[in-house]
Amino acid sequence: MLLSTGSRVPRRLKAVLLASAVSVGLVAASAPPEPLGVGDRLFPHLGNPGYDVSSYDLAFTYSGDNSTPLRAVTTIDAWTTQKLDRLNLDFAHGKVDSVEVDGSPAAFTTVGEDLVITPKNPLPRSSWTRITVRHTSDPVPGKNRDGGWVRTEDGLVLANQADAAHLVFPCNDHPSDKAMFTIRVTTPEGYTAVANGLPTAVDRSGGTTTWTYRTRHPMATELTQISIGRSTVLHRTGPQDLPVRDVVPAGDRAALEPWLARTPAQIAWMESKVGPYPFETYGVLVASADTGFQLETQTLSLFEKRLFTDDAYPEWYVESIMVHELSHQWFGDSVSPRTWSDLWLSEGHATWYEALYAEEKANRSLEARMKAAYSASDRWREAGGPPGTPKPPKPGQKTGIFRPNVYDGAALVLYALRQEIGKQDFERLERTWVRSHRDGTATTADFQRLASQIAGRDLSGFFKAWLYGEKTPPMPGHPDWKSVPPVKTAQK
Repeated sequence: MLLSTGSRVPRRLKAVLLASAVSVGLVAASAPPEPLGVGDRLFPHLGNPGYDVSSYDLAFTYSGDNSTPLRAVTTIDAWTTQKLDRLNLDFAHGKVDSVEVDGSPAAFTTVGEDLVITPKNPLPRSSWTRITVRHTSDPVPGKNRDGGWVRTEDGLVLANQADAAHLVFPCNDHPSDKAMFTIRVTTPEGYTAVANGLPTAVDRSGGTTTWTYRTRHPMATELTQISIGRSTVLHRTGPQDLPVRDVVPAGDRAALEPWLARTPAQIAWMESKVGPYPFETYGVLVASADTGFQLETQTLSLFEKRLFTDDAYPEWYVESIMVHELSHQWFGDSVSPRTWSDLWLSEGHATWYEALYAEEKANRSLEARMKAAYSASDRWREAGGPPGTPKPPKPGQKTGIFRPNVYDGAALVLYALRQEIGKQDFERLERTWVRSHRDGTATTADFQRLASQIAGRDLSGFFKAWLYGEKTPPMPGHPDWKSVPPVKTAQK
């Protein structure tokens, strides 16, 4: 996300996180239902213990009115990691009509933002299970709760980061549990639906069209994208014959084409820095909506139309923002943060490549930007926490953890690391990181270990100071850089 101005991760790795949720996830059916979580420091009730989702099949029916709830069916295939008398899904802002577990009706209730399901028979450990939920999905935002569906001038798009996918469909809404997705959207004639991955079918019948898309790589729920509108889909070819498809409002095709035509070269630039593009397709989704951000939804990044049409934005800036979201396909999408405290690995890298692209293509000095970031770093740490331990979000504000400390503040950490270990080792680290953790999740500790291995020395002291210190450490190679301290307010 940017605010406006391969193989599955092994289940044993997830078990570490799930174990932190303690045995509360394995409650007896006689105990009162309660909302659970996987123990995330920033979102304690996000995700659920006891199972590992393998795939989602999402089916939505859109009426043509973006203020009317969509009819939906969510089917989840999962492996149980413990015996379960009851299991929880994250779900809110929709009405549940029925639930089946392995083809049999199951009892259900809602508690907080959890859908608590009691199957007819307990689910044994290490068993395959299918959960089918028939429900509605409400595109009108709830009171004091944003995220999920975003209404555009002619339809809908999704913006689920960080904790809003469960406002759209029942799920295990945490990036530690990535899964494959099939997405089907039925629309009236005249509408086009596009989703993550590649199209597999377009079926027309009785005045409606059902569009089906399927991912070829696992995806976190927060990266799900569905566009419904009177749209045009533009096709072009990227590096290594990569299919590139952009989705734009039909009337804006000509005005947006000069920007969209730059994507293949941007992909080639990123590949020159970190290696092959990690997914089956890429594209830009332009929405006529006021979101306040751009978003790296997997294989189809979401952008506000005004980024491309407002003359206030310089050309170099627009291109660098396009690269920011593109670079997330490697950092954040392919290699996802294991917990939300690892967000700096995603946003810091995207900001790094955004700034590096601006330097190489538009002569916007990276060093000058990092010096300015250093000056503000102590203030950012005071307001939002150190990059490695961001402060929790305020309730109902999904952009609450997306503060400067995890953007330029985290890119500053990467700049300091390059200063510390040298450009050659830093570039080797970047390539090795995305190759080693492709299609999986990773932590700050993983990054620290790999950096130490490549540098040939223990960097734990460096990372402790730069990621967790209340004050910004001295910048290697720039002892003259100063950070302006936060303004202390008088105590009353």
